[in-house]
Amino acid sequence: MDTIFKALNDPARRDILDSLRRRDGQTLSELEEQFDMTRFGVMKHLGVLEDASLITTRKVGRFKYHYLNAVPLQEVIDRWIEPLLAKPVARGIIDLKTHLEGHRPMFDTEMKPDFIHQTFIRCTQDALWDALTTAEQVAAYHFMCDAAEGDAVVGQPMNMIRKDGSTMLTQVTTALEPKSRIEMTFEPNWEGGAETSRVVFLIDAEGDHCKLTCEHYEIPEGQDGVREGWARQMASLKSWLETGKPIKAEATA
Repeated sequence: MDTIFKALNDPARRDILDSLRRRDGQTLSELEEQFDMTRFGVMKHLGVLEDASLITTRKVGRFKYHYLNAVPLQEVIDRWIEPLLAKPVARGIIDLKTHLEGHRPMFDTEMKPDFIHQTFIRCTQDALWDALTTAEQVAAYHFMCDAAEGDAVVGQPMNMIRKDGSTMLTQVTTALEPKSRIEMTFEPNWEGGAETSRVVFLIDAEGDHCKLTCEHYEIPEGQDGVREGWARQMASLKSWLETGKPIKAEATA
């Protein structure tokens, strides 16, 4: 975590993160226009932030887009701040309703993601793949739900189930590349969040650990909390695979 705090210690780098928080997926030129520094200076700060995994990048055509990666920050929160909170606000009092929409077409790899989260997990590629595709395992580490129905099979839904038996989220698998890529719909069933978007998971084995990337596309207005939800989900998955202990949100009654 030393690299995270070192990266955050510079006000210019914090300003860059603030800019990406307001509008994710910016190019170097777009960022350069906002700051009183040279192009090289912005590039240098971006390099430090990328080394700390606080940003990640995606190249689409001739443009390289920069994204705020919230997962490392969520891990810091879960380690020191979250245990001090009595109960998270809002999530436990959401009145869930069941809703299932039609499937979207398979996603276009040339599209620009709305955001990208990335983390490194000390585990095997097989273990990470199973954790992402097996309903029983998803339920074990899901930060909000206690049960899941349906493994990741192309054309089939995986439902995330709350304690009251209602469906919080449905994800239909649209494509699988074994142990490396999963494409799914994202169909929330909470109030005001019924519109469908799309998500992709990318797995890269790197020695004794794996790099997991989550890209989310076409997020409708009113679903801003999805970004934080994925940060919590990936932090819980990492903790579960590395320590056997997930990071569950404490719901209010």
